[in-house]
Amino acid sequence: MIDPERIIEVLRETEILKHPHKLISTSGSTSLHFYVLTKPVYLEVFSHYGPETKIREGLISWEEPKLLTPGYMLNMEGFSKEAREAFKIMARDNPDLAGLLYKMRYKKEFERSETVAAELEETFERLEKRIEQESDTMSVVIKGVEQYWDVSLMKYVQELLIKSAYQAQLPYLESMGYLTREQNTYMVTRNLEGLPLAARKEIEKYFAMVKDGEMEPAQLKKELDRWGVFPAYQDRFFDLFRKR
Repeated sequence: MIDPERIIEVLRETEILKHPHKLISTSGSTSLHFYVLTKPVYLEVFSHYGPETKIREGLISWEEPKLLTPGYMLNMEGFSKEAREAFKIMARDNPDLAGLLYKMRYKKEFERSETVAAELEETFERLEKRIEQESDTMSVVIKGVEQYWDVSLMKYVQELLIKSAYQAQLPYLESMGYLTREQNTYMVTRNLEGLPLAARKEIEKYFAMVKDGEMEPAQLKKELDRWGVFPAYQDRFFDLFRKR
């Protein structure tokens, strides 16, 4: 059973030790190389066994970004239920980004884990030197909590998304008229279904493509489901078949 209070605790305890030098790309896919360092749980009982640090290493990959509804943001692969809950909790603190984040297919590719005989701080220093030597500009090192290590990872994912959106996506979207800004706060322009304007335009394009025979109805249905708006468009969707 998920314990939201414990998740909030873990988020507070999580520390980002090293940030990558870049943000999520707005023109292509991005991969983030992550290291999550934790203290093994058994050392809390058998402290004389230490020092030891658990290192979890892997990749998170993003497709090319685009505007999305909030529900689509949870279209992630490889994360635990606790990490998904952490994402929801953190998203509540960023209402201005409700319709603005990225086309996830948000995939965590877990690679490996190992336990080293060193304190966490020493382990981090070694990792930091290695990352710099390899000129890895998209690596993050996180001090996490053992039982909820991917909640700690999710904390940074959310932070990276917000930075990338504000520093890269928002100025472009504002110039295109998808946003308005009042006193340094962005407001998203949406239709009555709560769908961002950019998403509505894209859906209109798909309907036209189906009508012209350039797209299969099944693909349109899949896109509507991805955006979470099929109920709002279902009558119009079924009309496509009635008119054939």
